Amino acid sequence: MSEQLKNSSERGAEQPEITAEHYERAEKGIDNKAEKNVESAETQAEKARVEALESAVSVEKGGAEKDKKPGHTAPARRRTAISKKEKTASFNKHMKQVQAELPPVQRAFSKFIHSPAVEKTSEFIGSTIARPNAILAGSITAFVLVLATYLIAKTFGYPLSGFETIAAFIFGWIIGMMYDYIRLLVTGKKS
Repeated sequence: MSEQLKNSSERGAEQPEITAEHYERAEKGIDNKAEKNVESAETQAEKARVEALESAVSVEKGGAEKDKKPGHTAPARRRTAISKKEKTASFNKHMKQVQAELPPVQRAFSKFIHSPAVEKTSEFIGSTIARPNAILAGSITAFVLVLATYLIAKTFGYPLSGFETIAAFIFGWIIGMMYDYIRLLVTGKKS
């Protein structure tokens, strides 16, 4: 134990004495660093507030981007109608972007479905033969008439040929087309 005291006293003798001035200087240095840290934190907070206000203002004004170059103006809004050529170019551009993300089989199917000939045919059939009201009326009429025909045939023992469903659908489809035509005459609007 005495050796430890000797060693510690020897080490104490080797170290310079710490005076009150040394403590004061160290305290002032810590104070200066703390003041600088507080000042830098305040300036950083102020910068963050300014940036937040700027971004909020830009969002209110229509989502203007923050990274715009100085002197760069946004393109003026057009006041004219979009031409058919521009619509077609935009559609083709978007279709290529979407199709590029599809797997090869779906991409081929999408190209086939969106080819001009298939689209025109589909639009024609959808606006003439395959009208939603005609299809709905045909299916409901087919269900009701075939059910009634089946129950009557079952009761009286008549055999069914299978054409009853097709005939009832065609009858209902005609009723649906007449409904669309009359509604068009009365209201003057297509659906």
